Amino acid sequence: MKFQDKVVVVTGAGSGIGRSIAVTYASEGARVVIAEKDPVTGSDAEKMITAAGGTACFIQTDISNPADITGMIKKATDLYGTIDILVNNAGFGRWKSPCDLTIEEWDEVINTNLRGAFLCAREAARVMKEHGGGSVINIASTRALMSEPHSEAYAASKGGIVALTHALAASFSKHNIRVNSISPGWIETGDYSKLRDEDHSQHFSGRVGRPEDIARACLFLTSSENDFINGENIVIDGGMTRRMIYEP
Repeated sequence: MKFQDKVVVVTGAGSGIGRSIAVTYASEGARVVIAEKDPVTGSDAEKMITAAGGTACFIQTDISNPADITGMIKKATDLYGTIDILVNNAGFGRWKSPCDLTIEEWDEVINTNLRGAFLCAREAARVMKEHGGGSVINIASTRALMSEPHSEAYAASKGGIVALTHALAASFSKHNIRVNSISPGWIETGDYSKLRDEDHSQHFSGRVGRPEDIARACLFLTSSENDFINGENIVIDGGMTRRMIYEP
């Protein structure tokens, strides 16, 4: 297992894509830190991993709170001695008309999705550079590249993450810390069996994505064998954003 005993911090790992990422790294022998705001889902994820024979620790973390981030990184380092990989996954959106979105709601999304990713990366990098380097994955979104109405705060945060990724890659390069981002498309985290044929047929790949698709990409990008990939944003959407649609 290529990730045996590597220390991997995954934010928002209590459910959905984040949980799949945490479980996947644990199955490869990594020691996983579940940095999750929700105590119920965070504890459940930890129990799921340990019940399968993996190593995991849940640390309750609200990444919109800078003190929570520094505290989580310290606890993770105190427990495992270092941090090898950080996956900035936590995030959410407010789907409201830009005319109705309050300043407080805008700040809540930006401070969680974008500022939180920056602070987690900065604090983790302080540890990584003392131990020979590491790797950071930022989970962005195809909404950084295309939009639906009423998604301004979320789109801005994810677009910022793509730009933040190459900026951090430049800044951290002298410390042997690689930074890449993944922009998922439609990744179904609910009941996959309820999807319709027309949902799947929108994708060149013939299906809607699953959380495991993103988890496997994280393994690929953080593998030492792929250390030439740096500052990149990889779109994983089954080809949906490459589909040209003409109106008759």
